[in-house]
Amino acid sequence: MTKKLNHIVLVLFAILLFGCEKVVDIPLENANPKLVIDANIKWQKGTTGENQTIKLSLTNDFYTNEIAIASGATVTVTDSDNNIFDFIQVPDTPNYVCSNFIPEINKEYTLNVVYQGENYSSTSKLLATPDIINVQQETVPGIDGKDEIQLKFFFQDNGNENNFYLLGVNNPKKKLPEYGVVSDEFFQGNVMFGFYASEVEQGKIINLNVRGITNSYYNYMAKLIAISSTNSGNPFATPPATLRGNILNQSNQDNYPLGYFSLSEIDSRNYLVQ
Repeated sequence: MTKKLNHIVLVLFAILLFGCEKVVDIPLENANPKLVIDANIKWQKGTTGENQTIKLSLTNDFYTNEIAIASGATVTVTDSDNNIFDFIQVPDTPNYVCSNFIPEINKEYTLNVVYQGENYSSTSKLLATPDIINVQQETVPGIDGKDEIQLKFFFQDNGNENNFYLLGVNNPKKKLPEYGVVSDEFFQGNVMFGFYASEVEQGKIINLNVRGITNSYYNYMAKLIAISSTNSGNPFATPPATLRGNILNQSNQDNYPLGYFSLSEIDSRNYLVQ
């Protein structure tokens, strides 16, 4: 009797477990789309920096991965000498491009975006970035008993000022770049380094880069990276909370945009893992 009872319980458990596999789509109320302004001007060292791109999109439905393009905007960046740089949309893309931008260290620039009758703006300074001095590779025993390859890329901090850095890694095994932030609070004037050890494989080329950023952008990215930890480390996944940047809607403060306006040099190094 006990054996039969156990069999019946197992069958009922299997039926319940199968029933739990049904996919349920919960209808969600969509908020009005917000404008997303990805305005990161990056002056790659060794180039003129004249080719720049600003991306405009709209927040989209929770269940879709499609990018909602913000078309028809007027996008300009004006420097402190009143030079105006027009960013023209590439048809059917969120990309607004400029081919005659003139970057200059410590110069202030003002972003202006006019979209659907509303004016969005922000002002920021273009900051210098130290060179990547060298890259070091080390193999150590991993937690799982397998060898782990670790990379460090070094750069010299400027001891005459407080500095903040955005470190980036492009790993061919990852779909999107990975980021981290660091300040020189405890390393003033010293050689600093970025550390990376996530799925590093021999024979792969990994791009390592560093950017000097403002204190406010450092705080913004630190929060964004923390939020994105719930999205498999993807800082561009849909965040569970709204994070406001430094771009203001001058026409309607309640209809604030998402995104950030920043400018800086960027130094990068392609490293072949040994």
